[in-house]
Amino acid sequence: MKKTIVIVSASTGYGHNQVAGALKLEFEEKGYKAVIVEPLKEVSKSLDMLVSDGYKILATLMPKMYGTIYKISNNETMNKPVAKIFIKALRDKIEEIVNLDNASMIISTHPLLVDVISSLKGDGIINIPFLSIITDFLPHQSYISDNVDAYLVGSSYTKNGIVARGISPDKVYCYGIPIKRIFREDIVTEKKEDIFTILLMGGSMGVNSIKKALKNLLNIEDKLKIIVVCGNNDTLKNSLDEKYNEYIPNKYIEILGFTDKIPELMELSDVIITKPGGLTVTEALTKNIPMIIPYFIPGQEEENAEVLVNAGAAIKVDSVKELDEVVGVLMNDPSKIKWLKQNMKEMSKDHSIEKTINLCFELMEEYKPFMEIIKDAN
Repeated sequence: MKKTIVIVSASTGYGHNQVAGALKLEFEEKGYKAVIVEPLKEVSKSLDMLVSDGYKILATLMPKMYGTIYKISNNETMNKPVAKIFIKALRDKIEEIVNLDNASMIISTHPLLVDVISSLKGDGIINIPFLSIITDFLPHQSYISDNVDAYLVGSSYTKNGIVARGISPDKVYCYGIPIKRIFREDIVTEKKEDIFTILLMGGSMGVNSIKKALKNLLNIEDKLKIIVVCGNNDTLKNSLDEKYNEYIPNKYIEILGFTDKIPELMELSDVIITKPGGLTVTEALTKNIPMIIPYFIPGQEEENAEVLVNAGAAIKVDSVKELDEVVGVLMNDPSKIKWLKQNMKEMSKDHSIEKTINLCFELMEEYKPFMEIIKDAN
């Protein structure tokens, strides 16, 4: 029976499953079988809804409460009760998945699954390498466990945060958060328009702050193109379509819903205005498009913004009312855009999906002798 690489994920937001999908494609390109599993969906629809829908409700409607919960749970003592709930609910299912698929490796793209897998490894129930992918730029306590064989992170800042929590630096690899291959390719053949172009986004859920951001950007007197991506928020798209359905002098506005053309849109834009989700940040770093951050979900996105600003890889504004001023400065001083691009390139210089895949192969090779001993013993 062909051995499989099992990638476990969960549907809180868009990023975790996208990372899983990107990895699956890379492994299959190398001739390996890889499967993506969402244990929460398989064990309990009610628990899955509580986690996925709960995240969506808190993040969009009660962001301050979400940020408070995030910070409270970001230490070992407070995180333990949460970990116990997921260990009890998912432990048997993950063991079953590993055995059923004859897994040679397990990869987690979600922090809530790390302690479950770690408990199985700690008890010797599963004996395969375990890679934890941290999909944000500062590590939450949920990602940290002694039984993780390797961590994949997006920056040296992330690595320093993990090491500060007691993990050996030899276990942490700054190869970048895995993203679709198309972001690593030059795909636009047409010449970019000779007009300053802004890509205005708000994640897969399409935050309503986009409305205020767009209104403010129209204060800029210069000629401007604004591409607005509303994600899955149809209400937001319909509202903007209705409001901006007439020609505005010197402004070209294109309003999109969910689209798979983000790589092309990044290549055709001068800057991106967005909330700093881990996946979006990695895509922007890869495409080397300067980021302006006027809004974020408190918690991990707030920390992502902090890391980016400290690295000189993004500009954070305290209010969307400042956007026109910041964009105006960038439009009139190309050296500032060049400076941001150089810092982004420095921050992502070690990113490599090839190194990530090779790391996985190396981990599996290291485990081979140990797995043969287990096999003989049985």
